[in-house]
Amino acid sequence: MVTWDIFIWFGAASVLTSAAAAVLAMTSASSRYAGPARSRLRHNYAIALSFISLIILAVFISGLWLSLERPPLKTMGETRLWYSFFALAAGLFTYVRWKYRWILSFSTVLATVFILINILRPEIHDQTLMPALQSPWFIPHVTVYMFSYSFLGCAFLLALVGLFKPKADVMPAADTLIYIGMAFLTVGMLSGALWAKEAWGHYWSWDPKETWALVTWLSYMMYIHLRLLGKGSRKALCVVIIFSFLCLQMCWWGVNYLPTAQDSIHVYNK
Repeated sequence: MVTWDIFIWFGAASVLTSAAAAVLAMTSASSRYAGPARSRLRHNYAIALSFISLIILAVFISGLWLSLERPPLKTMGETRLWYSFFALAAGLFTYVRWKYRWILSFSTVLATVFILINILRPEIHDQTLMPALQSPWFIPHVTVYMFSYSFLGCAFLLALVGLFKPKADVMPAADTLIYIGMAFLTVGMLSGALWAKEAWGHYWSWDPKETWALVTWLSYMMYIHLRLLGKGSRKALCVVIIFSFLCLQMCWWGVNYLPTAQDSIHVYNK
């Protein structure tokens, strides 16, 4: 039986494998010490190890799903687990698509933070689901959001690089990641509205989490409009991405610490 008691082994194995992939990616550039053939070999090894890292987390998620007899999507710890998985997946996608050698290092650090939080701050994970979560919307809604968050997180990393390294051409990649992330974020909000209608009888209630979800969506939409209109300096656009990601963090977990959120209908792990 897979339980959180053994997550440290899966988490450590995934982090180490991903870190090894990041090192290979960083050293894959051709130089006088490494020819094209060796560079391609390291590149391929980096991709293979990244896949292995994802498989390790996927095995734990699948086993936990079977053990809990419900999808592990209820508590913050469980959503952090999914975010770690999708963050590594987004980093791998970016590395394969745009060949940024440093992106695997950044995505590994991002995933490692959430893995360490789950290891150092274990939570009680109940098998039962409250009535509102016993809905066909539960799995697609949360999964779509976590997938969206991971791509937007990768765009955030690119924005940091673009802000402090003006010569790094990261904006085209950031645009693509934001378009993908926003598409899924929009689907997540729409499915959430339909779920709310089914569970509570209304599509929108201006709950703190819903409000911050809207703020996040509008912030990213502002970035998209600025890019399409060709307005805003590179530095200003990077700042908008960073600000939007901070809003996303507030929507995801920061809102739980607001006094107004204590009676929120979106707090399921009390």
